[in-house]
Amino acid sequence: METHQGAPERAGAGQIVLASLVGTTIEFYDFYIFGTAAALVFGPFFFPKSAPETQTLNAYLTFGIAFLARPVGSFLFGHLGDRIGRKSTLVATMMTMGLATTLIGALPSYATAGVLAPALLAVLRFVQGVGLGGEWGGAALVAVENAPDGRRGWFGMFPQLGPPIGFFIATGLFLLLLLTFGEAAFVAWAWRVPFLFSAALVAIGLYVRAKLEETPAFKAALAEGARVDMPLATIVRSHLAPLVQGSLAIVVCYALFYISTVYTLGYGVKTLGIPRIRFLELLCVAIVFMALATPIAAWLSDRFGRRPVLLVSAAIAAAVGLAMPALLAHGEGGALVFLSAALGTMGLTFAPLGALLPELFPTEVRYTGAASAYNLGGILGASFAPSLAQVLEAAGGVAWVGYYVAVAAVVSFLAILSTPETRHRSRG
Repeated sequence: METHQGAPERAGAGQIVLASLVGTTIEFYDFYIFGTAAALVFGPFFFPKSAPETQTLNAYLTFGIAFLARPVGSFLFGHLGDRIGRKSTLVATMMTMGLATTLIGALPSYATAGVLAPALLAVLRFVQGVGLGGEWGGAALVAVENAPDGRRGWFGMFPQLGPPIGFFIATGLFLLLLLTFGEAAFVAWAWRVPFLFSAALVAIGLYVRAKLEETPAFKAALAEGARVDMPLATIVRSHLAPLVQGSLAIVVCYALFYISTVYTLGYGVKTLGIPRIRFLELLCVAIVFMALATPIAAWLSDRFGRRPVLLVSAAIAAAVGLAMPALLAHGEGGALVFLSAALGTMGLTFAPLGALLPELFPTEVRYTGAASAYNLGGILGASFAPSLAQVLEAAGGVAWVGYYVAVAAVVSFLAILSTPETRHRSRG
């Protein structure tokens, strides 16, 4: 549809915000409830008690399966998003991930079903990852392709606000269940409630997205006949450098988030002796820093560019990783400082990427390109971050885990350094 001035008509700001925010909120809610349950419950629930020393590691490995599945989802749903449109694809991604998450809440235990229980958990985790693999790219495109000129960083922030909101809902719900029913009931059955509750969140998300219109950029591509038959092949053939740069640029975000939450949750409870309830309270405080840092970084990226903000934030992330062992050595207070610094820095690094990754690719392959970069980076930064952190801790102590975060920051710093500034690129 065209305005009287000839520019494609855009949806209202409120509609854009809701449509882009709701999916990533549910995405991180789904991912974090799995990570929290993996750290607190899944080991003894889904794996044999005859090998207690490997229960947590097996739970963390199951956690990583979704990150291997996410590129599959980005290729599949990216193809659909670039061929048939952003709106229809976003509905499909939400239904896929919502169904898998809800079914996890109904799985039997190892004591009841034997090896079938962890097998079903792994399958549903893979399906969840496929759905999630296509979610972020579409949500980011809805925001960025509808954004006014000069404000793509700000509009691209809305999908990035999904993590702190989804995180807060997930952590708050786990905390409420622990406080209401106690740890014994939580381990026995109450952990299922957040997974089953995902069905209600998905229903809300589908309602919001059903009213969404196709983005102006995709409408223009349709009108010009600019679609390609195989978006992924075009990406590999003509846009491989931006794909690699984007994938590596986001590594530090994933490492910060999943080391500071999933791994540190398990470490804080089991090694530092912080009660589960108290540690979840600390996380609820720390996530506020991520929520505050996200809009600040988005505004700065529109004002000064994506590269300077991301370079500075990567340097800060390296410092946070190196400070990790010293902070955690101070018990509960140090843990709160580390969590706040790590999640605040994650907000600084994550926000500009909501605009940068879509800006790296032209409209006709943008869904595939942005989603693939986002999810390939997840394999490197997060897929086995909790399990690798546990191995590193066993080999050299928590300091080695901090080095892992610092190395991830260096990788992202170098990737961003090699990436051109995209702030003034055409949306076409």
